Amino acid sequence: MTAVLKNPAERTRFFKFALVGAIGAVIDFGVMNFLVAFAQTQFVIAGTISFICAVISNFTWNRFWTYPESRSKHLVGQLGQFSLVNAAGLLIRIPILRYGEPALDQILTNIPITAKSHQFFSHNTTLAIAVAIVMLWNFFVNRYWTYNDIDL
Repeated sequence: MTAVLKNPAERTRFFKFALVGAIGAVIDFGVMNFLVAFAQTQFVIAGTISFICAVISNFTWNRFWTYPESRSKHLVGQLGQFSLVNAAGLLIRIPILRYGEPALDQILTNIPITAKSHQFFSHNTTLAIAVAIVMLWNFFVNRYWTYNDIDL
């Protein structure tokens, strides 16, 4: 964490990683909402599919833009590392979606909004919390493992 704060190159990488993550989040939220609203997919399944779509986008952008100098590693090996880190992130994410959304839904039961708005709000707030937690995990583990061929 200290290297990110003190080193201008690392701060730039963190901001690029965060921007890539924001793009991934748009993909994540868009796919999840589409699957829930239009394909009547169960929330946790929709959230898992949307996560996979975001991971593919994030790997591509991070490989070629955030960490272009890390291409000394083979694409398949680096994708494998990135995927393992994100699979661990998915293991962090699923319990948040599974248990956080019903808890938030319970809190919101006394707020006078329509059922559809209520569900939309609880799904998206829970997903936002999960995305924020997993983004921090992903940045640090990817930086020090997947993209460790770059000097600090």
